[in-house]
Amino acid sequence: MKRFIFGFGLAAVLFVMLWLLLDKKESKEQIQESSALIQQQIEQVGKLIVTEGYFSQVFTFKNSQNLFLNMLKSDKKALVVANAKVTVEYDLRKLQTELDMDNRIVIIKSIPEPVVNIYPDIEYYDVSQDYFNKFGAADYNKIKNTVNTRIREKVNQSNLLDNSHERLMAELVNIFILTKSLGWTLQYNEVIIESEEELKNLRR
Repeated sequence: MKRFIFGFGLAAVLFVMLWLLLDKKESKEQIQESSALIQQQIEQVGKLIVTEGYFSQVFTFKNSQNLFLNMLKSDKKALVVANAKVTVEYDLRKLQTELDMDNRIVIIKSIPEPVVNIYPDIEYYDVSQDYFNKFGAADYNKIKNTVNTRIREKVNQSNLLDNSHERLMAELVNIFILTKSLGWTLQYNEVIIESEEELKNLRR
């Protein structure tokens, strides 16, 4: 009888140990599968998010030079019309993340800054220039730089950057949904993200 009880107890202990070992192994495999799936999702959104806008700028370029001991004045001027396509891009390949597998936490450590690209199409009207003061490469470069500066000012005053940030957050919501469905937690630096709205309201 004692042998039976001893054998039964030993079998029970072995069964429990085997069950715990298999359960731990299965849990570890699930965590590894989850982390692999999350990493894959992060890589999939690691593309450029582009918001496009179109801006116009019209201004008059003037330049005067004094010649022959200021006895003569040589002028050149032009009406400049610039139509520019502007893109705002986030390179999510630079998104810095970290996986805390022990606590099942996805940590977003850094979100890349937006990159504003300006592609101006510049046309010149009513061009007038004197023989001693003609348009040259330096003038065209100066006009292009002026156009870029003024267009960038318009971009900063518009809602283009806000729209691009909203699109960025929409991409990151996909990571939040995935982590939540797998029982993981999404964290931005020290902030635990509890909802999609909270994520969308994040600022860098």
